Amino acid sequence: MESKSTSSALSLISFTTAMVSFLLWKNIRKENKKELSASVYSYDEVLQLRKEHYCGSVSISYSNSGPLLIVGGSQSYLIDHNGKCYLDTRNNVAHVGHQNPQVIKAIKKQIDRLNTNSRYIHPNSSLLAKRLVDLLPKPLSKVFFVNSGSEANDLALRLARAYTGSKNSIVVDCAYHGHTMNTLEISPYKFDCSSEFDLIEQHNGYKTPGGNIYKVSCPNSYRGRYHRGGTCKNVYNRYVGDPEYDFANEVETACHYYQHVKNEKVGCFIIEGGMSVGGVILPPKSYLKRCAEAVRDAGGLYISDEVQTGFGRLGECFWAFQYNNSGVIPDIVTVGKPFGNGMPLAAVITTKEISDAFELMNVEYFNTFGGNPVSCAAGLAMLDELESKNFQEHALVVGNYMISKFRHLQEKHSIIGDIRGSGLFIGIELVRDRKTLEPATKETSFLCTVLKEKYFILTSIDGPFENVIVVKPPLCFDEVCVDKFIVGFESA
Repeated sequence: MESKSTSSALSLISFTTAMVSFLLWKNIRKENKKELSASVYSYDEVLQLRKEHYCGSVSISYSNSGPLLIVGGSQSYLIDHNGKCYLDTRNNVAHVGHQNPQVIKAIKKQIDRLNTNSRYIHPNSSLLAKRLVDLLPKPLSKVFFVNSGSEANDLALRLARAYTGSKNSIVVDCAYHGHTMNTLEISPYKFDCSSEFDLIEQHNGYKTPGGNIYKVSCPNSYRGRYHRGGTCKNVYNRYVGDPEYDFANEVETACHYYQHVKNEKVGCFIIEGGMSVGGVILPPKSYLKRCAEAVRDAGGLYISDEVQTGFGRLGECFWAFQYNNSGVIPDIVTVGKPFGNGMPLAAVITTKEISDAFELMNVEYFNTFGGNPVSCAAGLAMLDELESKNFQEHALVVGNYMISKFRHLQEKHSIIGDIRGSGLFIGIELVRDRKTLEPATKETSFLCTVLKEKYFILTSIDGPFENVIVVKPPLCFDEVCVDKFIVGFESA
C-alpha cells in the first residue's frame, strides 16, 4: 500500500509528466500541423500491415502488452500517436537526446546540399575521422566508416584475420556483436539459442559454432561461474589476487589451447566494453589487462566493441575499455549506435600496421553509404553537443544519483538483488532470493509492463535470465527523470 509521501510524490510526478507531455506534444503539433502520425493509417491498420509483411522473428518491444506507435520525441521522452509522453530509460541511440535541435539542424543543412556515396572525398567524413581519432589513444589512427555496429564488428574480424592469419576467436558468454553471419558466430547470446548453427562441445563444457570459436565465461561477479555471494561492487573490490574470481584465467587457458594443443595462433579476443544484453557487466579490475596480454602473447588482437557504451556513457571514462583505469589500449575499436544520434553511422578504428595488413589482402573495401555526408554531419553535431553540454560528466553525476536512489530502495525491497554499472549504464537485477539468486524473471516482465502502462516509463530487460532492468537512456536524462523513474519503480 502506498504511503502518503509516496502518494504525494506520485501526484507531483504525474502532474510534471502531464505538463512535459503537453509541452512536447504542442511543439510537435506546431511543426506538423497537417500530419500528427507516421502515416494516414490507424494504429490497428499499421500493426496489421506489420504482421502481414514482417517476418515473425523481427522483434518488437512490448509485444505482450501492446506495441507502441511512436511518432515524436524530445530529449528523454518519446510520444505515441495518442499524445502520450513516455520517459525513455532504454534508448542509447539518441545519445544527446531525441530530436536534438543541433543534430537536426546539421542533417537538414547537409541534405539540402548533397547526399551521395562514399567514393568521393567530402569534408564531413574527413573531419569526422580526425575527431574520432583525436578521442582515442595512440596508436589507433585509421578509420573505416560503416552503417551499423554489426558491419563494424564484421569488418573488425576481417582486419584481425588479415593481420594474424588466424580465424580463431575467443568470445565471451552472453555477448552480442551483431547479426551478420560472422558476428552471429561470435555472439553466444544468439548462437546458444539458435538452430541456425550446429554447435559442437569444447573441452570446457561450452558449445560453439566451430573449433575456431572458443567461449569463455562472462565476467559476471554477481552470479558468474566464480560467484561466492555479495554484490558486484563488493566482488570487484576483492577481485585482484583472488583466484576464485579469476575469469581472466579462462582466456589464458583458451590461448594455451590454441597455441599448444592445436599449434595455432589466436586471431582475436573480442569483448564489449560494457555488456548490455549480458545484464550490464563491466569487467573486474585487471581482467582486460590480463586478457589482452595473453591474447597478444598468442599472436592475437584485442577488439573492444564500444557500440553500446562508447562516447562517455560510463561517465568516469569516455570509452568503456578505460573503465577501472585498465591502462589497456585495444588493437581495434568499433563504435555504432549513438554515433549518429539516430542516423546510420558506425566505424572501425585501428592501427596503421593492422590497416596496412588489410590493404595487402588486395581486396578493395567499399561501403556505399558508410560515411555518407549526411550521416557524418550528424556525427559531427553529436560530438559537438556531447562536448559543449559536458554530457560525460553529466552522465556520471546523474548516474551516481540514480544508483544512490536504487540502493535506498534495495534496503527496503529484497527483490532488488544487485545494482551495478557506471554513469548512465546501470543494471538492476531482480531476484526472488538473495542467497540462491533465483531470478525474478516473471516479476521483472510484470514490472516493465506496469511501468509502461501505468507510469508511462519505458524500460529494457536483459541478462541471461531476463531479470535485469537495463538503464541506458539519452545522456540528457536528468535528476527529475531519475525521480520519476524511482517513484514509478517503487510504486509498481
